[in-house]
Amino acid sequence: MKQSHHKEEAAVFSNSQSALRAVSKDLRKTPSDVLVVGVAQSADGPVLLDNPLTARNAEAIGSTLAALGVTGAPDELHRLPGLPEAGAHVLALAGVGKVAPGAAPTAEQLRRTAGSAIRQLAGHASVVLALPAPTPEDVAAIAEGAVLGSYSYIEHKSDAADAKENVATAIIYTPAAGTPAVEAALARASVLGAAVNATRTLVNMPPSQLYPETFADAARDLAKGLPVRVTVFDEKRLAKDGFGGILAVGQGSVRPPRLVKVEYVPAKAPAAKSVHLVGKGITFDSGGISIKPAANMDQMKSDMAGAATVLNATLAAARLGLPVKVTAWLCIAENMPSGSAQRPADVITIRGGRTVEVLNTDAEGRLVMADGLAAASEENPDALIDVATLTGAALIALGTRTAGVMGDDAVTGPLLEAAAAAGEPAWPMPLPEELRAGLDSATADIANAGERPGGMLTAAIFLKEFVGVRADGTPIPWAHLDIAGPAFNTGSAYGHTPKQGTGSTVRTLVRYLEETSRG
Repeated sequence: MKQSHHKEEAAVFSNSQSALRAVSKDLRKTPSDVLVVGVAQSADGPVLLDNPLTARNAEAIGSTLAALGVTGAPDELHRLPGLPEAGAHVLALAGVGKVAPGAAPTAEQLRRTAGSAIRQLAGHASVVLALPAPTPEDVAAIAEGAVLGSYSYIEHKSDAADAKENVATAIIYTPAAGTPAVEAALARASVLGAAVNATRTLVNMPPSQLYPETFADAARDLAKGLPVRVTVFDEKRLAKDGFGGILAVGQGSVRPPRLVKVEYVPAKAPAAKSVHLVGKGITFDSGGISIKPAANMDQMKSDMAGAATVLNATLAAARLGLPVKVTAWLCIAENMPSGSAQRPADVITIRGGRTVEVLNTDAEGRLVMADGLAAASEENPDALIDVATLTGAALIALGTRTAGVMGDDAVTGPLLEAAAAAGEPAWPMPLPEELRAGLDSATADIANAGERPGGMLTAAIFLKEFVGVRADGTPIPWAHLDIAGPAFNTGSAYGHTPKQGTGSTVRTLVRYLEETSRG
């Protein structure tokens, strides 16, 4: 019998990311705790990059870099006593990585260096980032890095030593300060930071606090004050409307599933292009009856990262006022083993009527996503993108930092371009026709699991079966992003990326939506 349960504390989104400013004046008039300057790696050793120090001091520091043990490697941060002209108590030398002689650091190098410095300087109130930033584009990269680096999840820490305050203010030193382009870049970076950091917090929350009902509540909370409409489908409406995949995955838990629909329609462009985003929201994945091994199962609190990603990308589009219609579908369930859980060999009916034989209850993400894709297809969007921590096979193929991108060239091409511009590694993967036969079922229209080789690709082929067609019979343009690797960092923090939830792919989706709105 299902046990009663009480509602735990909802999500806390009080993470105080750095406030952003840009200055071009004498730094003695902008006092700060720390002044950060960049050091690059070169064939001849470490090189001090352009900075606001006096020529004499810059030469003195530059000539002693090797003796100080400074190499310029990424994530390196050396602290020195401050200098009078710096207006700061501490001078920090931040590694930028390899930069060719006469060349400027790339946008991603600036982004990561700024993020790494701000992350490592937690506990200081104000930091001046004096990395090379002659253009608004450079400022944008540094600002993004700063807000992404100023994240921490310390809600459950009781030791003050583990709970340093994030840097309150990041000040970017640039000759372009005060221009409209720089002010716009700072505003956009703040929006992106809020979206990524909210995603991280959702991913990091314990599954005792974040489950389908509280995830839906969090979506409502995050959407407050924005021009969006949030609709929550509870288990009764899911049954009434035929969402068999979400219901089947969630039926083993005492916490019923939810589907959350978040709609943003720009007031100034109601006839704009329409993009639908479908996200996997498994708040905890035990594997169900096909239970996972105990080792590392705790990481399965992150199996809802896709839903958190599409939610916050949609809310960022609303905050930015993008002239594109965006609808997010959050397919949320908790996959647990119990007497009421679905079994291998069960047959379920997905939204729209297609049947699926469940061969493996740990291949559950594709079942909830099938419902979301089918429902989104009914609204005939111009593009349909799904995001999911879908397969362990994605990590085997692409490692822990690269997302797999599959689907139609019309969508995957712009997505890959957006990922490159955002500095988020992504790689195109094929959908081989011969793998479809592995999903044949003698009992239902399709099985939810095929052969092990090519598992990431087979999962995408399964999802493609639930992408709809237009009135003229042509398929709705679709792409699938498998973020199983980059969504959750099990190693050490690096660049602007913290441990655990990363917020990966939010910035890629926002860049894609921006480009779509221009096209």
